[in-house]
Formats: sequence, C-alpha cells, structure tokens
Amino acid sequence: MTCDVEDYFQVSAFAPHIERASWPTRECRVEANIERILALMADGNVKATFFTLGWIAERYPAMVRRIVDAGHELASHGYGHLRASDQNLVEFTQDITSSKKLLEDIGGQQVRGYRAPSFSIGRANLWALDALLAAGYRYSSSIYPVAHDHYGMPEAPRFAFYPNGVDGLLEVPITTVKLGQRNLPAGGGGYFRLFPYALSRYLMRRVNDEDHESAIFYFHPWELDPDQPRPEGVDLKSRFRHYVNLGRTENRIKALTRDFAWDRMDRIFLDNAQARVAP
Repeated sequence: MTCDVEDYFQVSAFAPHIERASWPTRECRVEANIERILALMADGNVKATFFTLGWIAERYPAMVRRIVDAGHELASHGYGHLRASDQNLVEFTQDITSSKKLLEDIGGQQVRGYRAPSFSIGRANLWALDALLAAGYRYSSSIYPVAHDHYGMPEAPRFAFYPNGVDGLLEVPITTVKLGQRNLPAGGGGYFRLFPYALSRYLMRRVNDEDHESAIFYFHPWELDPDQPRPEGVDLKSRFRHYVNLGRTENRIKALTRDFAWDRMDRIFLDNAQARVAP
C-alpha cells in the first residue's frame, strides 16, 4: 500500500495552469487529508509507504512525524514534483539528494525508497536509476509498464526487477494485468476511481492468485477530497481524470483494507526480495 503525498495543486496535469510561484499562497489541504488516511490505515491495521514531497515535508514536519510514529515507511517523491524526465543528471541528483536528507532529518528514519513524479523514469532516462543508487536509495517505484500519454514503459517487466543487475537498484512497478498484448493498469490512481471497485479487486486478486505476486497500490491524499478547490482553465480530459469519483475513493480504500493484507514496500521487497534480473 503506497500513498504519494502531494497536494491537489501540485499534480503534473495542472502545471500549465498553476504557477509554481503560487504554491505558497494556495490553500493546502494535504495535512487534513493525511489525518483521514492515517485513521483509515489504523482502522484497517495497514502499514503503508508514504512517498512524500520535500516541499510538503518542509511545511508540515509534524505531519511527517505522525506518519513515521504510526509505523509507516517514509520514502521520497522528490522535492517539488518535478518530473525526472524534465531534469538532467545534475538537477536530478540534487533533487533526490536534498529531498532524501530533508525527509531523514524530519522523520528520523532512513529513506530507502523513491517514486518519480508521474512515473517519469522510462527508456529515455534509465540513467536515473544509477543516480538513485549513488544517492543511497535501495529501491524505486518509478517505471510504469503501461502505454499512457504522459508516462509509461510498456516493455518493462511487470513485477519487481533489477534493471542493472542484483548489485543495482530494485525497481518495483505499479501493478498491471496482462490482457492480450497490453498491460492493463490495476494498481490505483484514476483507473481505480474510474473502474468499478469489483473489477479492481478482481484484477489484484488475479495477480495474487495467478501470478503469485504482491499487488502494488497507490493513491494521493487529494483523491479523498471531493471539496478541494478547482483551478480554472484546466482542459476537459485533465478535469475528468482528476475529479472522477473523488467522493467514492475513501470507501473504496476502506474496502481494500478489508479485502487484502497490506504492508510497507521496504518490508515486502527489501526484506523478502523476490525480484529477478532484467534480461
């Protein structure tokens, strides 16, 4: 179970409509939403991994400490939600290094995991995996093996693997189900809100029962917040993707906590590694 800790105005699809310079003046709702999520996780006896933006952690250090104190894993989502694919090696290294140190200083625990904003590591910037390893990370969850207009590397392995050999970084993709020649997203995000819950549950159970693999689920705090402010000028496709079924997300995640057993990424994949070396 994973949560990407960012606020509604920081999503990549809104970047053309919301200037970064305006972020400090925006109404932040992440702290209240995280409190709801922590209560939900506690009720379901779930431990999760929280991939957290440094920008958020810097402003809400007490919230970060509550995540850690509740027994969850603290991991990095970079500092300011810049796509890895929009940075060069020097910029990316600075981003992942500074955000790791910031989170460790605030949370008081080692940060071993990283997820690139918008799953922005793919065939064109696989050098980012070596940079993450050099910066002290142990695993990444940044390559999504799907075809998508904003991200994706559909030819990548569907389950945890070592792209550069067993001495390199472990990559843990979001869950997909093979349908013909395509990988169908089955691990959260807008697809989880769009599809009926029964379909998402079926797909994840299929991964457990037929592939004998752990399912990786992800969501964002703003997905539990149908009353969030709505910026003007956002195109129809982005509005649909962002707002569809926000009012149903919390109950669906509650159902996930009843229907499956969940744990932190580090415990499942670092302590019980089942990854294979990529061909």
